[in-house]
Amino acid sequence: MLKILLPTIMLVPTIWAVPAKYLWSTTLSYSLIISLISLTWLKSSAESGWSFLSPYMATDPLSTPLLALTCWLLPLMILASQNHTAPEPISRQRTYITLLTSLQIFLIMAFSATEVIMFYIMFEATLIPTLVIITRWGNQTERLNAGTYFLFYTLAGSLPLHVALLLLQNNTGTLSLLTLQYTPSMQLSSFADKLWWAGCLLAFLVKMPLYGAHLWLPKAHVEAPIAGSMVLAAVLLKLGGYGMMRMMIMLEPLTKELSYPFIIFALWGVIMTGSICLRQTDLKSLIAYSSVSHMGLVAAGILIQTSWGFTGALILMIAHGLTSSALFCLANTNYERTHSRTMILARGLQMVLPLMTAWWFIASLANLALPPLPNLMGELMIITSLFHWSWWTIALTGGGTLITAGYSLYMFLMTQRGPLPAHIISLDPTHSREHLLMALHLLPLILLISKPELIWGWTA
Repeated sequence: MLKILLPTIMLVPTIWAVPAKYLWSTTLSYSLIISLISLTWLKSSAESGWSFLSPYMATDPLSTPLLALTCWLLPLMILASQNHTAPEPISRQRTYITLLTSLQIFLIMAFSATEVIMFYIMFEATLIPTLVIITRWGNQTERLNAGTYFLFYTLAGSLPLHVALLLLQNNTGTLSLLTLQYTPSMQLSSFADKLWWAGCLLAFLVKMPLYGAHLWLPKAHVEAPIAGSMVLAAVLLKLGGYGMMRMMIMLEPLTKELSYPFIIFALWGVIMTGSICLRQTDLKSLIAYSSVSHMGLVAAGILIQTSWGFTGALILMIAHGLTSSALFCLANTNYERTHSRTMILARGLQMVLPLMTAWWFIASLANLALPPLPNLMGELMIITSLFHWSWWTIALTGGGTLITAGYSLYMFLMTQRGPLPAHIISLDPTHSREHLLMALHLLPLILLISKPELIWGWTA
């Protein structure tokens, strides 16, 4: 565990000590080495499921894929941000990379925590670097508004969770994930117990985000710089799903009655946010709303509490992390050249950047869940388990997948096909840095087809 965490912590003094001209190349190679070493976590041979145990940190089949994804994303964020921060003074560039590294440290400690309180503290700590990245390096003046939304939504959701965890500690005497699953289930009958149940899940549903508590997400995504959007879409939304999966074990027997409204919100959100995507003019906003729609499926898959639902949710979280991060990178390459996120103003780019169109095509197909990509694997597992739970859900999930295909193709056709607008005169050619970035996003996604049990979680 520490062989990843300590090098990541030591990356911070490295950032400040390295000469300016080697800053980006050093941090990139350093973080890539860390991410390659982190792939050894995926090979777990422990019988109990838990491995790399220490008193406070351990990995199990649920957290390992998310940890590998977290470590994989830091070099990609550094690759994507180099052009964006190039005009700034070198001290600000160092601060920027330090914030990204601190985010990775908090996320590693959150996903590998064995104590729920430690998970909670790290869950909250990720808020600070993200907030600084959005409000300091965002592009538009609305970034302060977006930061406020992000801060207050997350805080309002997670304060009840803190109280709920203290109550749980009082009742069971432990908050260790290793022993909590063996404590006798509490007889939850009173109205206060129902409030406790809601308190345990609310923070994670806001973070996911569930439709209805999702208003902070499009704002935060649109205003954040590229690295902020990438880490939000790829890892921070997954904290919500991971936390829900961990808490679900303790919330019996209330869940089967109380989860109905949340499942309905989640599935209705798939339809609604998909429909919002169909009429978006802003490229980053479209990708942000599509994240809400995919996370709605994940929330529904977790709330029905079947092994298929859990597995599908985990697969979809990993696949969506890579796909939406890739889409944000592509949107950023367009933005750096045309200085506009409005899709009508920057279309027909296949004529100028044909190789980028190939990446756009693969990423759009991954977003609409093309077989045999893991996106389809996750969606099919969730849809099957939902259908088995209540066959009425097929209307919502089926409609949701149709709309997803619609807006993914709309996004691809709007940005790549059609006549080139007259005002686009000279565009920079694509750089090998950008092609490497896209390859490192989409190759893991394609390679997971051949060994999906790495991300199957507990059922593997």
